Amino acid sequence: MTHDFPSLRDQTLSDYTVADVVDLFAPETRKPRLRVALIGTYTPRRCGIATFTCDIREKLAAFIPDIDVDVYALDQQGSGLSYEDHVRTIEADNAEAYARAARLINESGADVVWLQHEFGIFGGPDGDLVRELVDGVAAPVLITFHTVLAEPSQGQRAVTEHLLTRASKVMVMSRHGADLLACAYKADPALIEIIEHGAPDRPFGGEEGAKARMALDGKQVLTTFGLLGPGKGLEQVIEALPAIIARHPNVVYRILGATHPVLLARDGESYREGLIARAQELGVARHIVWENRFLDTDELLDQLEACDIYITPYLNLGQSTSGTLSYAVALGKAVVSTPYVHARELLTDGVGRLIDSNAPEAIAQAVNALLDDPKALMATKLRAYQRGRQTIWPQFAKAGAALVRSTVAPSPQPVSPQMVPGLSAVFAMSDATGMLQHSVGIVPDRHHGYCLDDNARALMLMNVSTSLSESERLRWSICYAAFIQYAWNPEKGRFRNFMNFDRTWCETEGSEDSNGRALWALGHTVEHSPLPDIKAWALDLFDTVIASIEPLQSPRAMGFAALGALALMRAGHRHGAARDMVIDSCNMLAHLLDKTRRPDWAWFEAVLGYDNPRLCQVLIEAGHLLGEKNWLAIGLETLGWISRCQTGIQGHFRPIGSESFGRQGTWQPFDQQPLEAQAAIEAAHSAFVATGDRGWTDQARQVYQWFFGANDRGVVLADLATGRCRDGVTPRGRNENSGAESILAFQLGHHSLSRLLRRLQPPQLQSQAVSTASQTPIKGIDLGQTVARPLAQSAAYS
Repeated sequence: MTHDFPSLRDQTLSDYTVADVVDLFAPETRKPRLRVALIGTYTPRRCGIATFTCDIREKLAAFIPDIDVDVYALDQQGSGLSYEDHVRTIEADNAEAYARAARLINESGADVVWLQHEFGIFGGPDGDLVRELVDGVAAPVLITFHTVLAEPSQGQRAVTEHLLTRASKVMVMSRHGADLLACAYKADPALIEIIEHGAPDRPFGGEEGAKARMALDGKQVLTTFGLLGPGKGLEQVIEALPAIIARHPNVVYRILGATHPVLLARDGESYREGLIARAQELGVARHIVWENRFLDTDELLDQLEACDIYITPYLNLGQSTSGTLSYAVALGKAVVSTPYVHARELLTDGVGRLIDSNAPEAIAQAVNALLDDPKALMATKLRAYQRGRQTIWPQFAKAGAALVRSTVAPSPQPVSPQMVPGLSAVFAMSDATGMLQHSVGIVPDRHHGYCLDDNARALMLMNVSTSLSESERLRWSICYAAFIQYAWNPEKGRFRNFMNFDRTWCETEGSEDSNGRALWALGHTVEHSPLPDIKAWALDLFDTVIASIEPLQSPRAMGFAALGALALMRAGHRHGAARDMVIDSCNMLAHLLDKTRRPDWAWFEAVLGYDNPRLCQVLIEAGHLLGEKNWLAIGLETLGWISRCQTGIQGHFRPIGSESFGRQGTWQPFDQQPLEAQAAIEAAHSAFVATGDRGWTDQARQVYQWFFGANDRGVVLADLATGRCRDGVTPRGRNENSGAESILAFQLGHHSLSRLLRRLQPPQLQSQAVSTASQTPIKGIDLGQTVARPLAQSAAYS
């Protein structure tokens, strides 16, 4: 994997022995390099999330050198901020900017997308434009929730719940946040990791030197830091100062930080001016030092070094994270704080003092108690410093790196296409009526009954399966053929599609697609079934249907029907109506391409739907069979284009996701369905037959591995022993259901690939395989003991 981002500056570890460094680095350097797309606000923007996002990048670079980080920074139009060259920006209020960022991330080959979430940094109501980003990225998503609301608005809840459906892992910085996500938002606790906010690593006891540098010798220094606003509770400390100064006249209260920019834009400096006025009224103004500016991290730490007691009088008790609180504890400062979430968790066991909210007298009492007793003050500082060792940046970086690695999709284990899937999953979904549509897990779901689509595919599988005895093939071919036969409704000139479990039809005519697939299955049966009586039945029904079926209009439906007509023609039947169907379909597709094509969009429609390669396959097969070079050229060009669209930067198959349907000029990576893999394999097979280009063989092999973990989540969908296949790849992993369409897509995809690979064998080996298989037919399959068999033991089809 290549990396085009510049190296990050080196940082050093302080106060670590060589053994510490070896222990920290060694486990990571033995692992493969990873690429992380890091999303959030970023410096020089002045907000806590920007600082945290910058810290993540810098600390990973310093302590985990084998993780490369690409930064995507949320920015406001016209902000005027100048970012470093390695930072890409996302205009927060522009939906298209999120889609572009998702495409860039996918093309970068990111192994993990690490998103910092706070409602206010994303555009749209309640920051809902973040959906455009998480829906468009293909890599596993790790989300840090900086705020978890106990009482969210309807919009805030919707955004949070949507993010949880996309997250492979979730990071929070407090136990309270984890519990809220699990209880209030029904998040899976197994996905949630608690990693406390990182903090600097500095020597203990630097107050006196820092005070000397800041002309604070002999002062007892209280400090509060952060963007100023009413929620900070600073007025509570000012109200407490008279009681503090009465006993400790050398106290100085240092308020570090600019007014919050949103408040500044709305009200100017009225809040700060009100605080100054109140301090003057109380006679404590000369004991307050104002630093009315935003401090970068290094200067903030220098300022905190001079502090004896750090005070966080926040009024919002739901605040789950405070970076400055983490900093103060790590530097070994005594802390007096209201009991907001982060403080309650960090300041336990005497690490700090918790006081009631909105209670100046409680602040005065706690501060005076510490200043009155220097030994108690020092003991509190030491406990804080010791607690801070758990959160210093090397520890944070190590925990963050471990979380990133746990988010990465597992590496696939390639499976040989020589192994033939068993059929027990097919038969478990079938009964005397036909094949049921859906399942709950692996259990057939009778509530949804049957459909023509699946029974047409099931008949096609019976035509080409190499692991059936003659009696089994006949039994199940008759079953699925009977469903197709019964589905034909001559009064409407159409096939029905959906049937209830009680064998009553749900409709008088089915979708155009189901009608096209039925014709395809009939033609496929004429070409491929080894059963003469079934072939004769299929030809007869094809003749009946094509003579009276209502014309199909949908490009895909016409394409499916044309594939059946081409199969019939390859079987040696001179069929004028079939030929006309093929010509009409190909002419329509060529016209659609001319109408829709643009430089970056070589496709028949302005949107991408399902079964996309079938449209190319029709043109390739028709062009090859009928000698129409233009059709063949169009089919190969469009198949090449859609194949590139469906290939991840790492080379694995990434089918057009079902969430793409209806989105013009773009596509989404999820949900990924087995039907798309089957279509890609079979279209590549047709392209190889037409051109002899072995690149199509390589592509078919790669697509097949998608079933076995070579996908965006590293999940294995297919089971060779049973022939079962799960229903697809979702942002969170695999869909555990195993419906008929998925099982049949896997089965048919396998048989198409195996036939393709046999074409690569010398002719004498092909004929030998057919001869051997015909002399030693495979016995019937025990549904409870079906196992995968090597292809060499199965009847070959060419």
